[in-house]
Amino acid sequence: MKFFDREKETEYLREINELSKENAQFTVLTGRRRVGKTWLVTHAYDPKDMLYFFVGRKSETELSKGFAKEIEEKLHLPVLGAPEKFSDIFEFLMKYSQSHPITLFIDEFQDFIRVNKSIFSDMQRIWDLYKENSKMNLIVGGSIYSLISKIFKDEKEPLYGRQSRFLRIKPFRTSVIKDILSSYNPDFLPDDLLTMYMLTGGVAKYVSSLMDNKAYTSDSMIVRAVSEDSPFISEGKNILLEEFGKDSAIYFSILSAIASGRNTRNEIETAVGKEVGGYLTKLEDEYNLVTKHLPVLTPNSQKNVHYELDDMFFKFWFRFIHKYNYMLEIGKYDKLREVIHRDYNTYSGHVLEHYFKHKLAEEADITRLGNWWDRKGENEIDIITENELDNRLTFYEVKRQRENISIGELKAKAEAFFTKNKIASKYDIEYKGLTLEDM
Repeated sequence: MKFFDREKETEYLREINELSKENAQFTVLTGRRRVGKTWLVTHAYDPKDMLYFFVGRKSETELSKGFAKEIEEKLHLPVLGAPEKFSDIFEFLMKYSQSHPITLFIDEFQDFIRVNKSIFSDMQRIWDLYKENSKMNLIVGGSIYSLISKIFKDEKEPLYGRQSRFLRIKPFRTSVIKDILSSYNPDFLPDDLLTMYMLTGGVAKYVSSLMDNKAYTSDSMIVRAVSEDSPFISEGKNILLEEFGKDSAIYFSILSAIASGRNTRNEIETAVGKEVGGYLTKLEDEYNLVTKHLPVLTPNSQKNVHYELDDMFFKFWFRFIHKYNYMLEIGKYDKLREVIHRDYNTYSGHVLEHYFKHKLAEEADITRLGNWWDRKGENEIDIITENELDNRLTFYEVKRQRENISIGELKAKAEAFFTKNKIASKYDIEYKGLTLEDM
């Protein structure tokens, strides 16, 4: 797949490179795995002019030999001796950059923890020693957000505060997902776009997997996602095992419960069979996989919390791949596809709500967005947006088909909302329906 979007991020990285020619720059580039961090850096910079170090699962000596070879090939410089320590490589480059501006990209930087934890202390010492006179454009990329955050945001860690910038790469916006599909399938149907969003959530690698395999329609995308050679099958497990380590079983149980529609803490604890408060906090704050939602514009709503799995890929993976893994174990990929088609209308209706929340956040003239529900579960409004600058409040009902939209029912729910929140008089109120046609 060709490169799409990321104009702002590309320009930002190029600006940093120019700044580094006067003063050393240290940029942390993070984002969930497969979001396209490496692709972005190699697009922003000419790979021939950039040193690229990938931190694989090797010994420090093996890694250092590989890094030395990269230096020799790109800079045409012999690295003194046969370096066995990364600190020797890094110090060599920091000294060299005092007279020759260079860009160094270290990919999967957090994996140095597995290689040698003292590397971070060595880097801190070397960076502090040489940065004032250096023209180094240092970029470190990391996919395990919890570890990257600990390395750079925990004041007990040696590299705490050393970065000049912390740049987080997010999945493609809804408009970009639409542009990508349109470029490959100009006559796409709304369900083709919805399925693409449902399976990928805009994560570059997953989008690329569909487009490169000519999966341009809803049916062909589902076949691609659920087939024997599909990268989607093992992807969720592989990524999350790295994140969660020894606690993976409990985290998998919590995420499975949320993906199946158990959104309150009581419902999750009933499903899991134990207290989950601390785990939910980590899933939200450290792993960025779960979002805690409160009814929008509702005071005193702290006890009315819903938890959502907002990463669409993981939402799908837990709902179908993980849940029905027993089918895959005996090779019944066709049966799982039948299950997905059976549940598609109901499940994709919830996905459509997420799509429009992201679309409105990206494009609408608003200052706040959320949804609302009462504690009894009798009334729920799919989306509410506020523009506090012009005192406008808009209520949205989301349905797959236009004929299922009822503005009358939406207004009745809004009345329940206003009964709980005495704020109607300060707003101009609008009521709208959103369907597949509006994607």
